[in-house]
Amino acid sequence: MTDPLIRWREYAGTAVLLDGFHALKHALRFGAAVPVAVTTDRRAVLALAEELASDVRGVLDTLLAEVSEEAYVSLVPRPHPTGVAALAVRPSREANLRSLARTPRTAPVLVLDNPRNLGNTGAVIRLAAGFGATGVVTTGTLDPWHPTVVRGGAGLHFATAVERLAVDELPVGPLFALDPEGEDIRGTKLPDNAVLAFGSERSGLSAELRARAGRLLRLPMRPQVSSYNLATSVAMTLYHWSASGGAPAS
Repeated sequence: MTDPLIRWREYAGTAVLLDGFHALKHALRFGAAVPVAVTTDRRAVLALAEELASDVRGVLDTLLAEVSEEAYVSLVPRPHPTGVAALAVRPSREANLRSLARTPRTAPVLVLDNPRNLGNTGAVIRLAAGFGATGVVTTGTLDPWHPTVVRGGAGLHFATAVERLAVDELPVGPLFALDPEGEDIRGTKLPDNAVLAFGSERSGLSAELRARAGRLLRLPMRPQVSSYNLATSVAMTLYHWSASGGAPAS
């Protein structure tokens, strides 16, 4: 069997870091190719899998290699409490773009317009996966596959299509942008093929995206409260969509 540390170095330059047990669990559930996974305590991780994720326990039994604490710490930027790390093959950009462009859609595409916070972006991807959204698109310079984003998304990048695009490359579909100056969202039924855009945490929607939006919508909010957290805004909007009939598959 190939030394896991040698195998890790072989893939480290191009693969996606899965940081922790839950990220690895989710990636495996949604079909990620995982060439190497390590842990500091194989028995404890398999017991955790038996308790929380019996569906991937057999795969983990075959995949996991135990390494020393020192070796594990040398592989990851920030050790995870579960002592688990893995590398996964990133889905091809072409495959993601095909998923985003496919019509008719049965669930919206989320657009994060020039997001700034890596953790917030990961939380949005986790929400998108939970609601069965078609995908998450970011504009601007933030890499939606950054290790901190993947950690925040708990490995659920593999459950939806995640890509960075320019505003003029966004998927087709009616574009609704969330903005404090818009109409109350409670009066609008969001279609399944909607493209739902959210501005950055700092500066809101860019002029370019605002100009492309078919409609501006606002979330209900008490006067004198400045804004919601980005992930909270996305959660409220997706819930509004799902409550009007667009529910995730059971």
